[in-house]
Amino acid sequence: MQWVRQYTPHRTAGRPGTLEPVARHVSSVEPEESEESMPSPRIEVVHVGSACRDIAPDDPRGWRLGGGVTYAALTTARLGLRTAAVVGVDAEAAGAHELDALRDAGVDILTLDLPEGPIFHNIESPHGRVQMSGARGLPVRPVALPDSWRSSPAWSLVPVAGEVGDDWAAVIGPKAIVGVAWQGMLRRLIPGQRVERVPPAERAIVRRADLVGLSHLDVAADTSLGTLTSFLHPGARLLVTQGGHGGLLVTTDRDGPVEVLRYLPTPTDREIDPVGAGDTFLAALLAVLVRPGIAASPGRSLARALRFAAAAGSLAVEDVGLAGVPDRRSVLIRRARERVRRAVVPSLSAQVGVEDSRQ
Repeated sequence: MQWVRQYTPHRTAGRPGTLEPVARHVSSVEPEESEESMPSPRIEVVHVGSACRDIAPDDPRGWRLGGGVTYAALTTARLGLRTAAVVGVDAEAAGAHELDALRDAGVDILTLDLPEGPIFHNIESPHGRVQMSGARGLPVRPVALPDSWRSSPAWSLVPVAGEVGDDWAAVIGPKAIVGVAWQGMLRRLIPGQRVERVPPAERAIVRRADLVGLSHLDVAADTSLGTLTSFLHPGARLLVTQGGHGGLLVTTDRDGPVEVLRYLPTPTDREIDPVGAGDTFLAALLAVLVRPGIAASPGRSLARALRFAAAAGSLAVEDVGLAGVPDRRSVLIRRARERVRRAVVPSLSAQVGVEDSRQ
C-alpha cells in the first residue's frame, strides 16, 4: 500500500498523524507474544448491529450470513482483541453456522431475536455492486448488558440498514473509543427494489464517534470532506474507502479537515468475494486504535495503522464471506510484503468521490 499525507489550510489541532492512546509496540513481522499482542482477560470491544442474510445461490441454504457486525466482530477477535457482539438475528439467521465460527474465534455473542432481519441480494457488475433489498429488518434496541461489556474501552456500531439507533449513545461510557460504520445509516431499503442512497444527516451516534467509516459510493461523488466532517466531533477521524483507488483518512477539528492521509490499495492475490472488505478494514483500524501493539510496528504513525488495516481488507476478499476474514499473523505477513512497494504520491483531496459511472 502507498500513502501520502495531505494538509488542508486550517490550523492543526493536537498531534495529527499519530495514534492515541500510546502503547508499547514490537517490531518484527512475526513477533513473540507481548503484553500488547496477547488477548486481554476483559472485553476490549463491543460490536452492535444486525446480521443480514445475503442471497447466495451456491449455498445450500440459498443465503450466507453477513452484515457489518459479523465481519467486524470476527476481525477484532482474530486480531487478538477480546470481543463481544450484540447481534440482531431473524429466525433463520439464529441457527447459522457462521455464528459458531464467531464463537470459535472467541467472540462472546448476545443474539437478539428479531421478527425480521435484513436481506440483501448483491449483484457484482463491471460498474460496481448493485444491491437489491429482500427485507429491511427491524431496529436493534439497547438491552441489559453485563458490566464487563458496558465498561468496554471500545464500541463498534455497525448497522446495515439503519437498525442501530441513537439510543445506543447513552449506553456507551464517556471515555470509550467509538467506531461507527456510517454506510449502514445511508441506505433506504424497500423490499423488492434496489437499495437507495440517502444523504448524511445529524445523528447522535455519529457525533459521538471517534472513527467513522463509509465508502465513496455511499454518498454523491461531489460531497466535500468538509460537509461530512461537519457531522463529527472535533478530533474525530473519517475513513473513506475508494475501492481499487485506496482511500482517505481525515482528521478533523472545529474548522473541518486538518489532515488527510491518502492510502493506495494493498494488492490482493485474488478477488473472490468483495463483500465485507470495508467492514474488515474499519474493524482492523479500530483494533489498532484500541491496542496499537497489534500492528507490531514501532512508533505512533497513523500511516502504519492504515497499512495494517489495508492489508486486512485486501485479505478479506480472497475467500467467500466470513471465511476471508484474516488472523493477525496473515495481516502482518501481507503488510510486510507490501512495505517494499510503499511510495509517497503528491495529491490533494477535498471531496469524497473518484470517477464513478453510476453517479
